[in-house]
Amino acid sequence: MTTNGLSLPGPQNITRVELKNGIVVLCYENFTAQSIVVNGLINAGSVFDDDARAGLAVMTAGALMRGTQHRDFNAIHESLENIGADFGISAGAHKASFSGKALAEDLSVLIDILNDVVRYPTFPAQQVERLRGETITRLQYRHNDTRYRADRAFRENLYAPNHPYHRSRSGTLQTVPTLTVDDLQRFHRDHYGPQEMLLVIVGAVKAAEAVEIVRSRLEDWHNSAQQPAPPLPDMQRLTQTVRASITLPGKTQSDIVLGVAGPSRYASDFHAAQLANSILGQFGMMGRIGEIVRDDLGLAYYAYSSVEGGHGPGAWSVMAGVDPRNVELAVEHIKQQLQRLVSEPVSDEDIEDNKSYFTGHLPLQLENNEGLSSVILNMESYGLGLDYIQTYRDRIYRLTKDDLLHAAQNYLNPDALVIAVAGPN
Repeated sequence: MTTNGLSLPGPQNITRVELKNGIVVLCYENFTAQSIVVNGLINAGSVFDDDARAGLAVMTAGALMRGTQHRDFNAIHESLENIGADFGISAGAHKASFSGKALAEDLSVLIDILNDVVRYPTFPAQQVERLRGETITRLQYRHNDTRYRADRAFRENLYAPNHPYHRSRSGTLQTVPTLTVDDLQRFHRDHYGPQEMLLVIVGAVKAAEAVEIVRSRLEDWHNSAQQPAPPLPDMQRLTQTVRASITLPGKTQSDIVLGVAGPSRYASDFHAAQLANSILGQFGMMGRIGEIVRDDLGLAYYAYSSVEGGHGPGAWSVMAGVDPRNVELAVEHIKQQLQRLVSEPVSDEDIEDNKSYFTGHLPLQLENNEGLSSVILNMESYGLGLDYIQTYRDRIYRLTKDDLLHAAQNYLNPDALVIAVAGPN
């Protein structure tokens, strides 16, 4: 199998180098276009926040490009605009992520900017206040959004208060106004550093040249104060259904989120759960749930399911937007589809169609540098091995109907769910 006329990325053509300070650099040469993509991860996600400072990781990442010891806000962005490049940083639950794109000849400019913003940010007070205002405006908007409020209520009831997934990564209208420049500086000092940092470069550049550009900028970075990621609290399996209702007067639609804690990306049954979920609420026009709840019964404007995966037990959930009068009927039919998934093997047609879709979709993700770099980053981040893409088809086709059934039974219990609804009375 090939992509862009090249053999699939694997041990023979991905260059992997660990710098002296622990940064892992992965390079894949692709000369079919004269561009390069850079992306990577730093161990600085919202798992390091506490309740009083929810949103700190996200705000710190958002402020990194607002000014450094060497460039102010305008200079940073002019450096990118002058070469037609893009670069940005954001924070997720476990990691801060960065990504950029430029012509291959401008790789050194991207790495210079990466080096500057992650190592030498100054968090200018005026820029921090501007970022705070943007964040508060966004939170105010979300506060009146039924889909967002249902999702927040779902996570607050699924994960215990001491679990980082319980908190909003973006913070709240109570915490964001209290975050100070000192808080951002302290978070940067404690969590930004080379430990567990990953950097992927894909595009029209020789791997050895790319590694040396990174080495010359970043190998001297050390941070003895950098803290390791905290362990996640143990999850307690639900023993009964928990309901949460959020009333937003004046809305014409109710949004439903229901589900459980699903597998992490490290789980041995992740692919089986992913395939079962596709049959449940993804494949075609959103799987069985879309067919029954939306198309046949006309109960939902949208309806689908999702397995998040990730570094911890992300949610396995079903989302639907319905007429407020149809909430209970929609919930009942969704639960019927969950019961079906955990009580009987999927059909031969379902499993074969979804295997074909999964294995056919992966090469499409590898048709450009962005897709290639994203897949390679995931391979390294989750320890999947450099041969993961090359062995992916075999991994998927080895799955049996019993594997999917057991994965569904391992996580889903239609009688013990979190069900959150946000909408009018």
